[in-house]
Amino acid sequence: MGLTGNVAIVTGAGKGIGKAIALALSKEGVRVTIVARNPAEIEGVAQQIRQNGGEAIAVRADVSSEEEVAKMVGEAEQRFQRLDILVNNAAVNLPYTRLLEVGLSEWNRVLAVNLTGAFLTMRAVLPKMIAQRSGKIINISSIGARHGAAGRSPYRASKAALINLTESIAAEVKEFGIDVNAICPGPTDTPMQQDMRHGKLPSGLMKPEEIAAVAVFLASEQASGITGTAIDVFGFGNPLFGAIPPPQPAK
Repeated sequence: MGLTGNVAIVTGAGKGIGKAIALALSKEGVRVTIVARNPAEIEGVAQQIRQNGGEAIAVRADVSSEEEVAKMVGEAEQRFQRLDILVNNAAVNLPYTRLLEVGLSEWNRVLAVNLTGAFLTMRAVLPKMIAQRSGKIINISSIGARHGAAGRSPYRASKAALINLTESIAAEVKEFGIDVNAICPGPTDTPMQQDMRHGKLPSGLMKPEEIAAVAVFLASEQASGITGTAIDVFGFGNPLFGAIPPPQPAK
């Protein structure tokens, strides 16, 4: 993919899709900053990359914090001296909760991580990318961004807004050679999906590595003609097939 020597920040990279993306980028020769709130998880991913001959650092950060985001980006720049790829994967969700039962603090937390977090990280990395006149930003949205669903309003609203934010920033920075895109995964076998489905996963879920392959492509020069786009990666969870039931309330 021609990514050897590039530098990436991947948020929410301690497990699931973020971990798969970090590992996939590393296999392409990318030096990776692994970011999440759980120090043990991100250090484990960084160690796995190093054991495979790659280069990675682990930086604990809550992406909803402006101060922690600035520190995260600063550490990545200090270590690697450049910044080519940002993957905004960090996200939180709620159990199946009807709107009348959603507390304001819960609503604010979901939007703070899923939407404000992407705003803060993009704002922090763009000066470096603009100076380089190159960069790739990949925001991980969701199949849930495409339509609403009962019990999922905070998460799906945040992911729908993330697509619009992706398009808006893409329009702002295209003149600097920076591409900004989103990926909308369908149901994927991740810890978040297990929590949503109370440990009862249906068959046909995608693997995180399938999403990671799309992210690696978008990070490469082969995707130079793609920006301001949200790519649906639904697998067998595509509503056309009707194969995978939505999560339901706990019984």
